[in-house]
Amino acid sequence: MDYATCRDLIDSHYLDSLTILALVAELEENFDITIPTVEIIPANFNSAEDMWAMITHLQEEG
Repeated sequence: MDYATCRDLIDSHYLDSLTILALVAELEENFDITIPTVEIIPANFNSAEDMWAMITHLQEEG
């Protein structure tokens, strides 16, 4: 599995709900952001590119 190019991490069930929660915690810690509950949607976690877009958006919001 090439996570860098995969576009269906959620849709193909590569990530389950517990994995997503752990990922949220890691992203918050590593990027010094808070991911609001409304942002924890499949569209933001289906690919590394989607996650990066969410991270940069949240960093810009401060």
